[in-house]
Amino acid sequence: MSRSKSYPLLQKPTKNWVLKTGVVSIVFFLVLVLMVWNTSALRRALVHSTEDYARDMSYQLASDISSRFKSYQRSLHLLSNSFSQNSKIEDVPSYLQEQAEILGFDALALVSSEGVTIPSEYAYWDFEKIPGVQSSFQGEHSVTYDEDQCLLFSAPVGTYNAQDWALVGLHHKENVQEVIRPKNFGGHGLTCIIDSRSTVVISPTDSKPFLQLDGIFQSQTDSKTKSALVSMKENLENQRAGTFQFTAVDNRQLILSYQMLGVNDWFLLSLIPADMISGEANTYIFYSFLIVGGIICVSFLFLYGMAQIYRSNQRQLEQIAFTDPLTGGSNLASFQLQYQDLASQMDPNTHTLVYLNVKGFKLINENFGVQEGDNILKHIYHALMSNIRPYELATRANTDQFFLCLREHTLEGVQARLDAMTKAINTFSLYTNIHHYLTLQEGACLIDDPELNIVILQARARAACNHQTQPDICSFYNGEIMQRMNREQELIALFETSLENRDFQVYLQPKVRLCDGKLGGAEALVRWFHPERGMIYPSEFIPLFEKSDRICRLDLYVFEEVCRLLHGWMEDGKQLLPISVNLSRAHFRVPNFLQPFSSLKEKYGIPDGILEIELTESIIFDDQQRGWVNNFIREMHQLGFLCSLDDFGVGYSSLALLKDLDVDTIKLDRRFFEDLDSVKAQNVVASFVELADNLAIHTVAEGIESQDQVDFLRRIHCDMIQGYVFSTPLPIPEFEAWALLHSQEV
Repeated sequence: MSRSKSYPLLQKPTKNWVLKTGVVSIVFFLVLVLMVWNTSALRRALVHSTEDYARDMSYQLASDISSRFKSYQRSLHLLSNSFSQNSKIEDVPSYLQEQAEILGFDALALVSSEGVTIPSEYAYWDFEKIPGVQSSFQGEHSVTYDEDQCLLFSAPVGTYNAQDWALVGLHHKENVQEVIRPKNFGGHGLTCIIDSRSTVVISPTDSKPFLQLDGIFQSQTDSKTKSALVSMKENLENQRAGTFQFTAVDNRQLILSYQMLGVNDWFLLSLIPADMISGEANTYIFYSFLIVGGIICVSFLFLYGMAQIYRSNQRQLEQIAFTDPLTGGSNLASFQLQYQDLASQMDPNTHTLVYLNVKGFKLINENFGVQEGDNILKHIYHALMSNIRPYELATRANTDQFFLCLREHTLEGVQARLDAMTKAINTFSLYTNIHHYLTLQEGACLIDDPELNIVILQARARAACNHQTQPDICSFYNGEIMQRMNREQELIALFETSLENRDFQVYLQPKVRLCDGKLGGAEALVRWFHPERGMIYPSEFIPLFEKSDRICRLDLYVFEEVCRLLHGWMEDGKQLLPISVNLSRAHFRVPNFLQPFSSLKEKYGIPDGILEIELTESIIFDDQQRGWVNNFIREMHQLGFLCSLDDFGVGYSSLALLKDLDVDTIKLDRRFFEDLDSVKAQNVVASFVELADNLAIHTVAEGIESQDQVDFLRRIHCDMIQGYVFSTPLPIPEFEAWALLHSQEV
């Protein structure tokens, strides 16, 4: 009885313990099952990530190598054009050595079809026997290699002394190996260059025992690998890229990726261990099993507490790492991560990446203080965010630059969104005492490939912004922009030789006096006639050269050409007339920039009051610059120059400029005469002319194209007219003939 009575009392806690143990065991078992399943999925994901990484890095490396090879080809092509029938042979070796150092070649040599090599120390190479060089004798550019795996770039030079010549650029094997050596595989990868027949063009360096290119595949290769090898052979023959994983002879899992180089039929072949990413992860996964099991056995509460602490710390770290300290919103790193998530579910051609740059923001900081500038940046960010829709992103990238990812795919849709954002941004003047209209430079790139790296998309949007052709109109990245960038590089490369060869020519556009209809002066304009590229328009090269000091050198060149012309007129006993020469605002960044112009004036003996320097009204931003520019105008007068103000009337303080600047002439902007039928427009122009007359300042109306405009300007006593109604800009001989026909001896 006593046993029977005591049994239930002992059995109850035993059952509870078994139940609790069973629950814990089941939970533990489920956790282990989930971890095993998750580990398997993680390993698969790591394998895929490694393949994607190998493919992306190989593609990037192949792109970099291809770009470098093409750069060598372009450089060699440009250099080959510099040789001519008049080139002195004795100067060639030192010139080639100098150019090899500049262009990054190990050596440069001129090779004739008859076996003559300059410099002679490279004659033992027998360049003329190499097929690629032979093709250059026929006028082709080529990239080839020799038996020592040295790369040879060749370009045709032409015929000299009855022999065909080619220019050969040499890169030794070791240097090419350094170029193709992978930088992104943590030292575990191997790369080489092969052709479509799997022949090694450039072999790898630092080969590991298990990464030998010969005999790397198992003799009993599985069907998947065999299929991949067959596909690889077909892809190589058809110039297609590919990536696959296989088991090597030493049972190591490897990933092979081959990418087209865009040079001949060559491919970049990359080989990396498949466990490069997952190898270390396996050890940590094993420890995770032990740690998680121990934590479950000790206390679920402890695990929960630790999880809470971890989450708290994680939130704090994320707050620091992914938050813009100024706006409190996402920073650029967060934007890029969010874009990756968005791109994973994005269809091609549904979103657009936009780059915004606030023009003239520096003036706000200088005039109103950094604190007010920061407040405006915050306002801009919040204005952008208020116009952001679901599945869209926005961030401040750097100071006054912003990136957007909009769910728009048409230019009209993007432009409408940006116009609304610009309007919202400029409401800041309603809440502050700063009355300033912010203008945005806008560039956009349609996301046609969501898998494309965000950094590349951002660079394209920036490029589109830099090539914006119209204010307040968003510029979309396209092939034309890439062509324009290449064209700009070409023009920059042509500038020096064109300046030396005097390919830039001066044209003169007459200025006609209204009082008697005779020639009263002319404006010097520059035209570029390249012997090979033909006519290059000022609208193409002037804005480009204004980004550097080239515009200053071009201005000085035009000025000297005008001085040379006037000097010739004086020697021929012809009467001189005033000629105005445009001066870029870039000159004002250089101290004593007037000295070279004065020296040229004295060199050619040009009298005072003949040369006029034209300044644009846009060089003046504020009162401080106004006084600074006026000091230069006074110096111009002391040196014997006249000074005119071009594009007058389009600035925000044109009338104030008349009061403060001691100019001799103002040129009324052509926009005043586009709607001259308007009484209001006529009154404005007449007021300008009357005011200038009262201040003893001459007036020139530019862009005049009709007789009605001429009649009106004669009635209001405008001094001179410049425009197509009388003449287009003319070459100097035609200008001189035109002047004679209009009874003005020149």
